[in-house]
Amino acid sequence: MTSAIPRRSAAETVAVTTGRRTAYLVVLVVLPVLLLGLAVPAAWGWGIGPRDLVIAAVMYAVSIFGIAVGYHRLFTHRAFRCNRALRVALMLAGGMAVEGPVTLWAAEHRRHHKYADREGDPHSPWRYGESGLGLLRGMLHAHVGWFYTARRRSSTRHWVPDLLSDPDVRRFDAAYPAVVALSFALPAAAGGLWSMSWAGAWTAFFWGGLVRYAVVHHVTWSVNSVAHTFGDRPFRTRDRSSNVWWVALLTFGEGWHNWHHAEPACARHGVLKGQLDPSARLIRWFERAGWAHGVRWPDPARLSAHRTDRLP
Repeated sequence: MTSAIPRRSAAETVAVTTGRRTAYLVVLVVLPVLLLGLAVPAAWGWGIGPRDLVIAAVMYAVSIFGIAVGYHRLFTHRAFRCNRALRVALMLAGGMAVEGPVTLWAAEHRRHHKYADREGDPHSPWRYGESGLGLLRGMLHAHVGWFYTARRRSSTRHWVPDLLSDPDVRRFDAAYPAVVALSFALPAAAGGLWSMSWAGAWTAFFWGGLVRYAVVHHVTWSVNSVAHTFGDRPFRTRDRSSNVWWVALLTFGEGWHNWHHAEPACARHGVLKGQLDPSARLIRWFERAGWAHGVRWPDPARLSAHRTDRLP
């Protein structure tokens, strides 16, 4: 962790009960690992057919775009504005990832940006120092450990009062358990109707629901762990955010993390040649369709001002 420590307020966080921490441990830490482990013998035993692959891929895309475009770029950083129908659709898509209500997700992420890789960051991989063992422990903490070990979580009242004042967001938070159920019911229903069988519903539930949820979690958490440890840093920031191409590929552009920390409100994260950013492309399509406006695209002058030849 770096030495510069911003002043923190007790109002920034709230205590987490043991019961809630245990729920985080089960849903966010243990289950995804178990499901990924089960996927190996399942694929070896009966495999994954084209129908289940299509359903899982669609659910994966909805979940990742929901997090990247909805939860992250729209609700957390306000990188663009959009009409109410698209706003609600992106909120629902983000909820399909089963990473928590949008207010808590945004609160944690805004706190992360304020204290990135310093004391106060909820999930820095540099928490335990720069030694090999310390970094290994830190990456585990940044990836999944912090969900259970954190005795305090970000206060939504402090970090996201703008979202709490939105009636649609409040209704979504209240209905979040139903959204989680829908995230698993949709692939099962699609598989059952496509195959007209209970077997088709079950396999789609397994691959498009359970395994997809586990993969989505580890892919998005790789931004916290991998993209703050490895990769190149062509832009000057006060933290260790970096670019990791394979994380960017799996997260539809979120792995171009260095520029994002240089300009958090920018709608495009992959701003250099060859940095594909499907999430930014989707926002561009929304803009051209007239559904999105006020998009904060990269400013060439600011790109140049942040450039540095420094590598990790």
